[in-house]
Amino acid sequence: MALLRPLSPLNARRLANFKANGRGAWSLVIFLVIFGISLFSELIANDRPILIVYKGEVLSPLLKDYPEEKFGGFLPQTQYRDPVIRDEIEAHGFMIWPPIRYSYNTPNNEIPDPAPAKPSWMYDEEKRCERYPQGVNDPGCTIGNWNWLGTDDQARDVAARILYGFRISVLFGLVLAIVSSAVGVAAGAIQGYFGGWIDLGFQRFMEVWSSLPHLYLLLIVSSMFVPSFWILLGILLMFSWVSLVGVVRAEFLRARNFEYVRAAKALGVGNLSIMVRHLLPNAMVATLTFMPFILNGSITTLTSLDFLGFGLPPGSPSLGELLAQGKNNLQAPWLGLTGFFMISLMLSLLIFVGEAVRDAFDPRKTFA
Repeated sequence: MALLRPLSPLNARRLANFKANGRGAWSLVIFLVIFGISLFSELIANDRPILIVYKGEVLSPLLKDYPEEKFGGFLPQTQYRDPVIRDEIEAHGFMIWPPIRYSYNTPNNEIPDPAPAKPSWMYDEEKRCERYPQGVNDPGCTIGNWNWLGTDDQARDVAARILYGFRISVLFGLVLAIVSSAVGVAAGAIQGYFGGWIDLGFQRFMEVWSSLPHLYLLLIVSSMFVPSFWILLGILLMFSWVSLVGVVRAEFLRARNFEYVRAAKALGVGNLSIMVRHLLPNAMVATLTFMPFILNGSITTLTSLDFLGFGLPPGSPSLGELLAQGKNNLQAPWLGLTGFFMISLMLSLLIFVGEAVRDAFDPRKTFA
């Protein structure tokens, strides 16, 4: 029932200010829709059927691996795109495929030209289906097998890699932004609340730490470890937490001598309780205002490292790796253009959302 309580007048004004910024409000809707779709990437782009009905048995290849022996073969893992397996299943049942019949790491061996191949809609029907056993009449030559955005230099579907890459970029950016913000807020709160030698010593450490060449250190550390999602996250966290320290520190320095804080101390309230219950809500205004921009910077850093080859493990769906392929394959402009458009759209939406959040928390702006 607590969730059904009406908004306070202050929060209602902030929400009204956010909605009044139409560009930011619509950007948030578009971003959430795209991100929501990417969360179900396995149901949209996959080299396995969503559902199989075979000899009266209902099978779900997305949830369980079935040996090829089940369908009359002999391999330990079923290749559902194999024409023999496909014909066997369709002769005794049917399959429900995702709209795109490729995962992010599925090579397309039926492309009419050497990889990277241009988008399927740029070929005529006979050219696109010439490698299928029955040509145009082959059931495998369907819209689901089209490479709508072409293939990369390893014959992997670009549309599938964009879908999976968008999801991993946003999830990585969200985790990095949340964790780094939590560390930065805690460090700034301790500095600002206690002041004195704690604040002075921490400020000197921050000056030294911030003066280090972060990009070169990231490249060096990334080259020393086998890249993975969590290792890369930990490396970037080493340098990304400093962005909010100054803002939170200034807020705690300003508010620690307020009358209500002194009254709480006089009543015997502990320092941790004062920091969390009385001072932190004021600092969270600045934190929430900066969050979309921190998320933007986190995604940009990951994309840059992937572009340079120091990011996610090889083969991972990555927008930065797609940009690198576009640079290395100038004869295939769809690679660079697709990566550029997707990254530009994602970062632009986040910037517009950040501007709307900034306006929402600005006390000088009122909803008209």
